[in-house]
Amino acid sequence: MAAVKTRLWMVGLAMGGMLGSSVLADGARAQVQTVSGEGWAAVPVPSAAPAVTKFFPLAEVKRGMRGVAYTVFEGVTPEPMQVEILGLLRDALGPGQDMILARLHGDKPEYTGVVAGMSGSPVYIDGRLVGALSYRIGQFSKEPIAGITPIESMLQVRDEDGSAGMRLASVSKEFEGQPEMRAIETPLVMGGFSQETVERFGDRFRAMGLTPVVGLGGADSAAVQPEPLVPGSAVSAVLVRGDLSMAGTCTVTYVDPKRLLACGHPITQYGPVDMPMTKATVLASLASPLNAFKIINTTETVGAFTEDRASAIMGRFGIEARMIPVTVEVVPPPADKGVKAEAKTLHFEVLDNRQLTPSAMLVSVYQSLQTNNTAAEELSYRLSGEIDVKGLPTVRMQGLMAQNELNPATINAALLVNDRFSKVYGNALDQPVVTGVRLKAEAIPARMTAVLESARLSRMEVRAGDEIEVEAMVHPYQSEARMVRVKMKLPEDLAAGTMRVVVSDGATVDRLTTKIGAERSMGLTDTVAALNRMHANDRVYVTLLDHATQGVLEGEALPEMPLSMANVFEPLKDAQKMQLTGESVVAAGSTDAGYAVSGSQVLNMIVK
Repeated sequence: MAAVKTRLWMVGLAMGGMLGSSVLADGARAQVQTVSGEGWAAVPVPSAAPAVTKFFPLAEVKRGMRGVAYTVFEGVTPEPMQVEILGLLRDALGPGQDMILARLHGDKPEYTGVVAGMSGSPVYIDGRLVGALSYRIGQFSKEPIAGITPIESMLQVRDEDGSAGMRLASVSKEFEGQPEMRAIETPLVMGGFSQETVERFGDRFRAMGLTPVVGLGGADSAAVQPEPLVPGSAVSAVLVRGDLSMAGTCTVTYVDPKRLLACGHPITQYGPVDMPMTKATVLASLASPLNAFKIINTTETVGAFTEDRASAIMGRFGIEARMIPVTVEVVPPPADKGVKAEAKTLHFEVLDNRQLTPSAMLVSVYQSLQTNNTAAEELSYRLSGEIDVKGLPTVRMQGLMAQNELNPATINAALLVNDRFSKVYGNALDQPVVTGVRLKAEAIPARMTAVLESARLSRMEVRAGDEIEVEAMVHPYQSEARMVRVKMKLPEDLAAGTMRVVVSDGATVDRLTTKIGAERSMGLTDTVAALNRMHANDRVYVTLLDHATQGVLEGEALPEMPLSMANVFEPLKDAQKMQLTGESVVAAGSTDAGYAVSGSQVLNMIVK
């Protein structure tokens, strides 16, 4: 019965969409499909193949032709818009890739203009599919004039899986004060995110043509949307789902039993992608000369987007995208002394995509730390967490993150997670498979920072094997300075003479033991090992600088290297894969400072 209603609806659109010689007849009915039953991985798939779609050749497109386009202004039913062809823009999409210029007619497009989320709306001439609405002129255009990506360019993505000739030039460059043809923005509906978060991080997504929208739309993956995806339907690509959600929405251009094409332009132009594909309901289309967009709720998953190319994104029905599960537990400070605060845990999944995942992960972790109203000016977080990587040891994350002159504690905490995650995920030599991220953040209602002001040795003259003590003066923020002590036993093989002793924070020790820029040349295994060797920022460390030569190979310090071994490694030094220094770094001891410490002191010690 649903299929019959759908076909009757499409016929009705065809009859109502006549303009001049344009009649949406068999070409429109050919696009009808129904979704019923259960497919692989419990994802619905089309139950029957539609008839063959007819296409209008670009070579036959002429100025003055009339057509009809379809998009959803409200609900799930595509509505017709009259289209007047104005001509061709040669090489507008790249060498040999033309764009069709058109003017839209009808009460709704003339009122709303070209709306973010409209990209991909199919355009028919004489019942044949000619392309997709995908570009608009500038941002304040009073007329609904749009660029149409020819279906011939979009079909390359379908027929070649985007493997050839699809990395075309972008046409969304900014020119000061000049009108330009730019891709219609894709509204990025962000559920569970605050406006402050979007203002802080929104430019990361706007640079990719995504328009962040907060509080005007959401996600309900359990919602059943029985209406099938047809040309003109809204369709969404999911970046984040769960307690937080993030999805970009555009319009379906073409559908066959196995796949669909949408947008008519790229979201990221990354190429092969893996993003959940969902149906969507348009609650309203907001008219605005600055930022007209569709207010959207995403609903049930129907497959995954697998290609993101210059002229279209392609989704496949019945397959499941791989996501990265994330758990963030936030423990707020106690409301009263002795009363344990109730923690809140957020569970969400982030897409697995080299270009989008780091930004999606950063903004999601930052938003998670804002939960339970814990964010405050004078606030610190004690962080602990793990990044699970298939086939490798777990990457450990820990630190005491507080406000500094640049950022509040929530930003610094999110940046720490982003730093560790990006070094793993963005490895230049290997592609990691991240299987999970777990984070615990315990809020402390104070600015837990301290500066290391001075240090001294219990004895200036020592012998190899002696036990001595280092006293370090640390000065917490707006508090009295206090002394911390580090006991250490000197190595038995220390050479006689003057030796430098570094008393410092963890970052200083990392700089002493790691070659600058070494992460760019390290494989994934060495990167994980190097991250797990990093020193915590809430301890005071004592490091000896011995006279023996030290090598730093693949980010790992090799102290007291004999000259003969240094000669063996000379070719690696020439290739800048190894660094030789005149002193070896020998860890001597550390102690908990109770604060995020910064600073260092260098002392001299005489070995008899």
